[in-house]
Amino acid sequence: MDNADFREKLRVRALTEGFAAMGICAPDATPQTAPRLAEYVAKGRHGQMGWMAERMGWRGSAAALWPEARSVIMLAEVYTPPENPLPVLELRDRAAISVYAQGKDYHDLVKKRLKRLGRWMVETTGAEIKVFVDTAPVMEKPLAQAAGLGWQGKHTNILSRNLGNWFFLGSIFTTLDLPKDAAEVSHCGNCTACLDICPTQAFPAPYQLDARRCISYLTIEHKGPIDPDLRPLLGNRIYGCDDCLAICPWNKFAVAASEIGYAHRVGVPLLAELAMLDDAGFRTRFSGSPVKRIGRDLFIRNVLYAIGNSGDFGLRAAAADHVDDPDEAVSDAAQWAIERLTRR
Repeated sequence: MDNADFREKLRVRALTEGFAAMGICAPDATPQTAPRLAEYVAKGRHGQMGWMAERMGWRGSAAALWPEARSVIMLAEVYTPPENPLPVLELRDRAAISVYAQGKDYHDLVKKRLKRLGRWMVETTGAEIKVFVDTAPVMEKPLAQAAGLGWQGKHTNILSRNLGNWFFLGSIFTTLDLPKDAAEVSHCGNCTACLDICPTQAFPAPYQLDARRCISYLTIEHKGPIDPDLRPLLGNRIYGCDDCLAICPWNKFAVAASEIGYAHRVGVPLLAELAMLDDAGFRTRFSGSPVKRIGRDLFIRNVLYAIGNSGDFGLRAAAADHVDDPDEAVSDAAQWAIERLTRR
């Protein structure tokens, strides 16, 4: 079969595997990525994420990452939540955990699906492939826009007129020279809902993000104590933040997730209950979840900030249990929570 025929068979196969959409672009379809990344790092907006500054040559150019590649196949994996996550923020004695971390780790689920699809490609065509999900030096969002899957909104996340913005991205690089899709353009218009709702004002301008003020970054990537001025703005968010995603009007076109692994199972646990977890308890409680990746110390630090923001003096004892914690950031968070609850 010719490449055009194979492309259609590939699309059908991808949908059969469970992906919600597929698009294809050339490896060199995002020439703007490298200079934008360089500017982002130069301004220090990547915070402690040193890996963003490493291998910038590869990260800024898919063509440089694997010169033999002739096509980049971008795939969307939907994880749309069954309900709006924003009301959880009003439950001050409970923890708000990002929608994407409610189920099993998406890295594992998406990669398995990509490998099955890639194996079929190799068996069918003999072409070479490489699969990537988030952890490699690949700028998935610009590639997804170049492949027509959606566009980077003013919140810098990918959104689609057909899927909303609740979806993960996976990519397959291949030596096959497949027909390419037209790039998508922004359809945000004059809407600024995602910028306006951000508690920490992490967007210096539309389509720009300063990770150092982003709650997702602060609760997952930032090590050590968080800036005291930002702590009250975290509310009860202990892992990630969904505000800018949840408020997007394009979610009216979101489709339900088909992967059972994304079904909610972490829920909205009590802060007092989470504060009691030791390392073993934390690992058991969040086994198979993305939450486990940050480790017990960072997790308890976040829980203590949420306790301090709860306004519930009854949680003071839970914070006091961590005043002498060997981790300095945890101990500092415990003292901050106690002082904040006492003042209230």
